[in-house]
Amino acid sequence: MPLEGLRYDVTPPGLHYVLVHYDIPATAAGDWRLTVGGRVEEPLSFGLTELRAMGRRTIRVTLECAGNGRATLQPRPISQPWLSEAVGTAEWTGVLLADLLRLAGLREDAVDVVFTGADHGVERGVEQDYQRGLSVAEAIESGTIVAWEMNGAPLPPQHGYPLRLVVPGWYGMASVKWLRSIEVIDHEFDGYQNKVAYVLRKTPDDPGRPVTRIEPRALLIPPGFPDFMSRHRFVAAGTVPLFGRAWSGWAPIERVEVSTDAGVNWHEAKLDAPSNDELAWRAFAYDWEATPGEHVLTVRAYDTSGREQPIEAEWNRGGFSNNTAQRITVLVT
Repeated sequence: MPLEGLRYDVTPPGLHYVLVHYDIPATAAGDWRLTVGGRVEEPLSFGLTELRAMGRRTIRVTLECAGNGRATLQPRPISQPWLSEAVGTAEWTGVLLADLLRLAGLREDAVDVVFTGADHGVERGVEQDYQRGLSVAEAIESGTIVAWEMNGAPLPPQHGYPLRLVVPGWYGMASVKWLRSIEVIDHEFDGYQNKVAYVLRKTPDDPGRPVTRIEPRALLIPPGFPDFMSRHRFVAAGTVPLFGRAWSGWAPIERVEVSTDAGVNWHEAKLDAPSNDELAWRAFAYDWEATPGEHVLTVRAYDTSGREQPIEAEWNRGGFSNNTAQRITVLVT
């Protein structure tokens, strides 16, 4: 997403970030079936018409790639070289996952819920369908939906048409696209994407900890106009309105601070009223009285759980959850 996309409360689908692990599969809504099985009382199978007949719920969710910011780390982990733009907010419409699980009836030995997409490939030598798992509690209590619409229209192919999972508050790897099966199992899911790929590690032999919820982050729309190569900005002296968005997957945003001198001094930004969807991003604004010379703008976010965005996040081998504060170099003329 170009950072100019932050001006929209809801990101247009063509600006919303996309990460596809393997291929975008060929899919058709007419014959698509979603199965619910495993440790349930009654295995189920749904077509889109049957799912829509269960009712519809629309939620506004900010999704961010777990690798957002990876390219700014030193040394840089070898994977998708995101800078800071792998984020977007959409309104997703579908049915609550909890309703599907209750309809199937969870057995007493149910532990995890596994979601399988139609995309298939090889990762580090492992051939696999893309799969992710949540605990039963997370699956029921997170407000997760099985979605068939994005911003009031059918899902675009790159966003999971005809069905996808949307897990509010979690990094995007949990929101499985092209969803074709939900399986309840009696043990902790140890699939590749849970236990190998999305794990925070410092060293190769570090067992690490799983990547889960989105860490607090604020981003500014860069002001003025850019230099083509360096992306440094140019603005005229005087009042320069600064605008951006902040979000956290743990709790609502309660404060955003802006610095115009590389973090020496901080000023509280004005927050817009929160939306009904507490984990969607929140707009902020600050009027900067810009004086001639070179300045470095940076921002940081705080949420109501007590988490705050660091100036420098800790390095990890996968480059995950890197919420290092944004820096924008501006020449004021």
